[in-house]
Amino acid sequence: MAIIDFVKYNGDPDVFAWKCPDEELSTWTQLIVNESQEAILFKEGRALDRFGPGRHVLDTKNIPLLTGLIGLPFGGNSPFTAEVYFINKTVVLDIKWGTPSPIQLQDPKYNVMIPVRAYGQFGITISDSKTFLTKLVGTVPYFDKESVVKYFKGIYLTKVKDAISSYLIKEQVPILEIGAYLEEISDCLLDKIRPEMAEYGIKIVNFNVNDVSVPEDDPSVIKLRDALAKRAEMDIIGYSYQQERSFDTLEGAAKNDYSGGGLMGAGIGLGLGAGLGVPMGQQMSGITSQIDVTTKQKECPKCHQMIREDAKFCPECGADVQIAKQVECPNCKGAVPEGANFCPSCGEPMNKKCPNCGIKVKPNTKFCPECGTKL
Repeated sequence: MAIIDFVKYNGDPDVFAWKCPDEELSTWTQLIVNESQEAILFKEGRALDRFGPGRHVLDTKNIPLLTGLIGLPFGGNSPFTAEVYFINKTVVLDIKWGTPSPIQLQDPKYNVMIPVRAYGQFGITISDSKTFLTKLVGTVPYFDKESVVKYFKGIYLTKVKDAISSYLIKEQVPILEIGAYLEEISDCLLDKIRPEMAEYGIKIVNFNVNDVSVPEDDPSVIKLRDALAKRAEMDIIGYSYQQERSFDTLEGAAKNDYSGGGLMGAGIGLGLGAGLGVPMGQQMSGITSQIDVTTKQKECPKCHQMIREDAKFCPECGADVQIAKQVECPNCKGAVPEGANFCPSCGEPMNKKCPNCGIKVKPNTKFCPECGTKL
């Protein structure tokens, strides 16, 4: 194989490391390193020297190790074999990353598992060429952007999942609202991934999360969106989920042909279950005031339960609730059922008789309506 006179690389800028395919060098071979490049000479797996931008002659004056390692005479012109790697030191900002399949995360607010996809891009530069070559590149002929994504895929996917999950829990952010926090999550991921890549001689300059999305056709996502839409609707109307369930049940009870007692019974059960922390009377008053109850009601005089107006007996206590006409007692002014012989409060006789014709007359009557006799 012919000995080459000069070595240089003017290839793809997306390539971070390139190995010169020719290894037959000599002490008169010139190494040309472009701006933003660095070259490293390897012999038998050992880095002999590194070269910055410029033109370099590979002689024993510039590389003293050649004398001891290869046995070349100092200052002589001799051929030798070695490997030359060129390192691209530019900053590459458009390295794409993404989750190939959804990652399962638990929504911290609603406690449901939601599949999440994320993607974005990051930028890197080679900070330590020797560490980069020895720890990551190895003996491969070149190392490009796709190689970086492949090698660090496991790291950034794990960090992305941990960072998003930790941020959701710490800030109590629902997954469907995470799009408003991409910048904060990006900064968090940058801090987590930076030390991982620094171990391989790579400096990560940014790590951006462009989007975090959920599959719209996933059943859990559909269910969560429906729940949020329902909550928004109730917030606009101005009542809670427990109250809405109370409304539905109370409206059903009001339309039932049973008695009005079912309405209050349903309300009491719901009130206890809702646990709204207010007295039952206040709660039921607030709920029933918002319902169009078409059935007229009255209060049982014995148990004070609200029942249908046309009910003859209370369905709760069995009391006769038919409202009798009442008259006033002439003595104590209390209410006395019409037809009663005596006042239930003071015992005053309620049915007077005319001493002349003997007909019954109402209390407080001064003259008999039949014969005109003064009573």
